[in-house]
Parts: sequence; structure tokens; C-alpha cells
Amino acid sequence: MKLHELKPAEGSVKSRKRIGRGPGSGRGGTSTRGHKGARSRSGYKAKRGFEGGQMPLQRRIPKFGFKNPFKVSYKPINLDTLAELAEQFGVQSIDVAFLQQHGFAGKKDLIKVLGRGELKAKLDITAHAFSQTAKEAIEKMGGVATTI
Repeated sequence: MKLHELKPAEGSVKSRKRIGRGPGSGRGGTSTRGHKGARSRSGYKAKRGFEGGQMPLQRRIPKFGFKNPFKVSYKPINLDTLAELAEQFGVQSIDVAFLQQHGFAGKKDLIKVLGRGELKAKLDITAHAFSQTAKEAIEKMGGVATTI
């Protein structure tokens, strides 16, 4: 095989439609635009969502639902994960900065501690929110659950 022998695969390259080049081309006359009407003219541009006078989709389908702009969403983290972290890094207090540093939360995340799992040691935890079971489990082990 040589460079001058290279050719594209069979059927992969199509020639463009030469529109408006006389009746012999098969695309002369109306140039594939049909007869008369706005769409056959040059400069025609339909408005976004316009369906030729038919009631457009965005008006046919009713609105529903509600997005609360004041909703506060928390990033959940469970007690078993915190216990694992404390054991792994040998710390007794865990705060938001520690969790951000180790990739468990982003810079703007609000953190809520949930009660899945068990604590094996006393931990002082600082977060934005705690579930009731998590708070009880932390205090049962002699730790402190501090809300920011």
C-alpha cells in the first residue's frame, strides 16, 4: 500500500446536493423547497418552538411541580465512615475542614451526620447538622456533637 493508493471506504463519502442547477440535475425548478409559501422564500426563519400555527408543545403540556429556592441540601456522612476515618488517621475530633481535606465534602457543601454504623471510640464531631440517632450515638460514647 502506498500513499497515493489510499481511498476512503466504499460509501463513506457522499457528494453534496447541487441544488438549483437546472432541470437536468433533478433538483432545479423549486430547488427541493416545494411550491410557494414562506418556507420556499429566501430569508425564512421560524420562531423557536413554532409549529406552523399548531399549538406548540410548550403550550400543550401543562406546567407542574415546584422547585423551592430556599431548600437547604446537606451532604450526608455516616458514623461508620467517621469511625473509619478517625481510626485511619488517629484523630479524636473531626470537623468540616478535615472532611473537605480528605475529599468527603466540597468547599461549599453543608454536612449532615447520619446514624448508620457504630462508634468504637470517643469522637468530637463538628458539622452543620446531625440526625437524632447520630447525636445520641456520639454522646453515648462520651463525644461531643457540635452544630455549626
